[in-house]
Amino acid sequence: MTSYTSGAGIPFTYGSHTSSYTVRDAIASYRRSQFFASSNIPYSSHFSDDEESGEEARVVEDDEEGELTPISRDDAIEVWDWDESSRPVMRPVRAFLPRQVVDIGEITPSGSQLTQTTSDEATPLLKASSTSNQISYGGPGSDAYVDGELCGSTDRSLLRRKSSATLKKPYNYGGQSTYGQTLFNSIAILLGIGMLSEPLAFAYAGWIGGTALIIFLGCLNCYTAKILAGIILDDPRLRSYADIGRKAFGPKSTALTTILFCLELFALGVAFVTIAADSMHEVMPAYSADTFKILFIVVLVPLVFLPLSILSYTSIFGICSTLLIILVIFIDGFSKPDAPGSLWSPAITSWGTGSMTELGIAFGLLMAGFSGHAVIPSLARDMVDPSQFDNMINWAFVIATFTYAIIGYAGYLMFGRNVSGEISKDLMNTPGYNSWINEIALWMLVSTPLTKFPLSTRPLNVILEIMLDIDNHTPGVKPQLDTQSSTACRLFNRALFVVERVSVPALSIMVSIIFPEFSSLMAFLGSFSAFMICVIGPISAKIALGGRCSFVDASLLAIATVMATWGTFAAFWTA
Repeated sequence: MTSYTSGAGIPFTYGSHTSSYTVRDAIASYRRSQFFASSNIPYSSHFSDDEESGEEARVVEDDEEGELTPISRDDAIEVWDWDESSRPVMRPVRAFLPRQVVDIGEITPSGSQLTQTTSDEATPLLKASSTSNQISYGGPGSDAYVDGELCGSTDRSLLRRKSSATLKKPYNYGGQSTYGQTLFNSIAILLGIGMLSEPLAFAYAGWIGGTALIIFLGCLNCYTAKILAGIILDDPRLRSYADIGRKAFGPKSTALTTILFCLELFALGVAFVTIAADSMHEVMPAYSADTFKILFIVVLVPLVFLPLSILSYTSIFGICSTLLIILVIFIDGFSKPDAPGSLWSPAITSWGTGSMTELGIAFGLLMAGFSGHAVIPSLARDMVDPSQFDNMINWAFVIATFTYAIIGYAGYLMFGRNVSGEISKDLMNTPGYNSWINEIALWMLVSTPLTKFPLSTRPLNVILEIMLDIDNHTPGVKPQLDTQSSTACRLFNRALFVVERVSVPALSIMVSIIFPEFSSLMAFLGSFSAFMICVIGPISAKIALGGRCSFVDASLLAIATVMATWGTFAAFWTA
């Protein structure tokens, strides 16, 4: 593994997926994945439709070993300011060049001296120079020209050593995460609080329907994740899911993408509040869940003002909570010999579904667990070797699908048709379990949603701030003259910013009180948001960009549309 430094002075690691995997690197990689999730803002997309898609250059730098290596992605595009505590700031840096020009110094006959620099300006593909020798090429496999003349065999042999790495290996976008780190990040994103409703999904769909659905949805989402990764890796200008939509459907699609993201983020925030309040109610049943929801405003308001650099650490609790809940389910199931809640003495179950409405709800509950596609394109760009993405995402979905399946199987066997929308409720209300283990798990379920709430809703905050044109005293921007009018304007913007940040958790709590069913929220997230963002959107983008629709894509698109419509109506019907 070799360490390189980008043009911006930001070190990054370049190597294969077999590079050393340290705890520090793993945490840094996980924090980047949370940062990508929080900076995926459709409303502020800066994607340019005027540039030619096939003309992006591969900007390279010279290293001590004499090879041409790509610079960091963060040095080639605009990046988010990681430590900004409020509205993320786009830091302008060198953009992708439409042509690549490598200036070299005087080449001696023996080839012993070769000096290379990278041009900072866009230069035509063939450009003659009277002052220095220039080699200009448009990409791998292109002929090299010196002073407008085609290089001879001797000159090409001198270049072969320098450019062999670039010509043989796929383009690298400056990714910093290894194969294992990206696999871990993908699994961490896929495994969320939606797993608590998996047993209810199996209770609604039955053994046959539940098994068939979770396998089908796992394969379907894995397929669409590869579509998104393929699109974003083919075009260096694309950085996020929103950019893919803009390229496929034009600037007008930004409004629709923004609305979908806002609905999903807000519904997820409501779900976080609901699961935390329900868990607190199980720990302290003397107080109602609504009481805890109202009290959560005291906790959530300070958290929404914290910077991303701190919030990304708090989300690590989510991984611990997920692993602990899985462990507790099986500890409880095997420790209790008699029904209810025992894996040794299973409850009464059924092979088929109870009704068409319950089957529609099962669509959303099972689909909600796979709603991580908004971040997956950014994870693909962050890989050291993006060509390994397809293999990595196969394993990520295999692990996630298997995990959801065993949780659904175990919960359904333990409680049958009487299982709750949150299996954590059943673990606390069923006598015969080790109470202190379950209480620890529930306290984790309380802390995790509350700490992940500000991180998950941060894009929603930023979208609202952009729409309201709130200037949050952006760092790096020269302040205005300290006049009375400018001071009043800044005070008004600051007050509006505080009101906006407080309004998101307040509205989430209010909606959670009005719609207290956690299973209905997850069904809506899965049926409407997840199907639109994870399946319908990627397949439609593939069709729009490719100009053709295969039978497989048309069939999957039709099936997803029917399931999304069916599940959404069922979720509202039972809300």
